[in-house]
Amino acid sequence: MTIDTGSSRTQAAPLSLQPKGITTPLLLVLGLLSAVAPFATDLYLPAFPQMTVELATSATTVQLTLTAFLIGVTAGQLVFGPLSDRFGRVPPLVVGAALCVLASAVAVFAPNVAVLVAARLFQGLGGAAGMVIGRAVISDLSTGKAAARAFSLMMIVGGVAPVVAPLLGGLLVGPIGWRGLLTIVLGLSVAMLVAVLAVVRETHLRARRDMLRAERVASGSPLRALRSRTFIGYTAVFAFGFAVMMAYISASPFLYQNMLGLDTVAYGLLFGLNALALVVVSALSPKLTATRSVESVLTLGIALVTASAVAFALLVFFGAPAFWLTVPLFTAVGSLGLVFGNATALALSAVPQIAGSASAVLGALQFGLAALVSPLVSLGGEGTAAPLAVVMVVAAAIAAVALAVTRRSSAGTSAS
Repeated sequence: MTIDTGSSRTQAAPLSLQPKGITTPLLLVLGLLSAVAPFATDLYLPAFPQMTVELATSATTVQLTLTAFLIGVTAGQLVFGPLSDRFGRVPPLVVGAALCVLASAVAVFAPNVAVLVAARLFQGLGGAAGMVIGRAVISDLSTGKAAARAFSLMMIVGGVAPVVAPLLGGLLVGPIGWRGLLTIVLGLSVAMLVAVLAVVRETHLRARRDMLRAERVASGSPLRALRSRTFIGYTAVFAFGFAVMMAYISASPFLYQNMLGLDTVAYGLLFGLNALALVVVSALSPKLTATRSVESVLTLGIALVTASAVAFALLVFFGAPAFWLTVPLFTAVGSLGLVFGNATALALSAVPQIAGSASAVLGALQFGLAALVSPLVSLGGEGTAAPLAVVMVVAAAIAAVALAVTRRSSAGTSAS
């Protein structure tokens, strides 16, 4: 198997240096690893007003707890990804999980908002290890359709966390408060650490690391493979697809409650319906890739997302009744089930020799864009969906263009 690095061809590790394939328990654990950080991002959002009062601080300062966490997640992926290429997957994963547990405990008992902000920063740093290294583990164990299947199935466990967490937080903030919500995050962090110790085994073996390190030294730059047009293209497809979902999540409260006039129960049901669509389509994706190429299934997903975004924008700008806006949002979120797993598999399969570093770049761009689009959707106030429409169309269009350019480039390289 050869991997396009943009200017050269690099051989993947021989089969004798590859560990065994992905088991169901491992896949479930990797799904948990990918879910902890997104869950910790969104679960406590409904508690912000309560936190402002109890911590005797401002809403802006409470918002810093979220900003600090996102910074931690972004930086943590850039730290733990390359470390896992150098020292193997398990040691950095254990360190990250332990750090997440410790920081989560500090967050629960934080006496003031300054301590909480610091704890959330380190919580994000530690939680990022599970996300970035989990993707690298799958890349170590499989490529092509097998990797796409594994990533799509992992999405069922971990991919719906950003959608479900705000709903669950809204239901629980009254009974257990914000410290109770952060205790749930602590419990997930402990489960992550226990699961890593019990299930995850080293997949980036020393012999494989030594061989790939020698190849990278010979090539003149250890990160040269990250300039691969294939990797950059599919990473952009994944990240901007995720930006579409984060735009929807960020705007959904005012869209469903203020514009449609739904109460919290109806909002939760509609929100949950879209989450269910994402789960169902993510489960359908491996069945499609069994008979079709991964690229074609990904193309179908991006086409559906883009068409849904355009339809949403047309309904907004032509003043359609607000209820009709829920239809293209449903199809857009559901169609992302064909995007996330397949785009991740294609991106990381392009650079298996530095899967940890590649996973770090993919994750950092994912959360960086999420942090960017979240405030953009509220620029027009709570009475219009126009900013959401613009953000969704732009993000979907960039993903579509990136996919088209990447597939054309790959076709040209294969032909030559």
